[in-house]
Amino acid sequence: MAIVEQHHTLDRPTLEAAVSMLIVVAPYYYDITAQMVAGAKAEIEAAGGSWELVEVPGALEIPTAIAIAHRQAQFDGYVALGCVIRGETTHYETVCNDSSRALQLLGLQGVCIGNGILTVENRTQAEVRAQADGQNKGGGAAAAALHLITLTRKWGKTQGKVGFLPTEENTRA
Repeated sequence: MAIVEQHHTLDRPTLEAAVSMLIVVAPYYYDITAQMVAGAKAEIEAAGGSWELVEVPGALEIPTAIAIAHRQAQFDGYVALGCVIRGETTHYETVCNDSSRALQLLGLQGVCIGNGILTVENRTQAEVRAQADGQNKGGGAAAAALHLITLTRKWGKTQGKVGFLPTEENTRA
């Protein structure tokens, strides 16, 4: 018999200034990820933010796309969306572990990411988790990124000059 669990969800953060977010999706299972994208968009819009959407070939490319955008664009946060369903080979473990690890490493560098890459045993599990009017894991990933953006803004401070810097006299030609 299944046990019914209750999970606590944090309230949507209050943002003093609008956020700009990038949703990066690997649409391999398009019907599943479309639900997740809808949930993420709705959560971002409900917080007064704006979003841009890009598609990448697979879950392994999601962290790379986020890293490129973080270096070259002006987004406050990122939502990683995809779905990996266990198959007959060990490729499942590689994709799940490496995509998750890469997102975690970006997060530890201060990139505000909500990880919504589903890693499931079968299609039914994915469908239940993806539904925007159900478990809404896309919306949950967007909410996670919004919470991290809020913390970044709360604790943010201007970085001072760090490292070896040339003195004024050494910079004259």
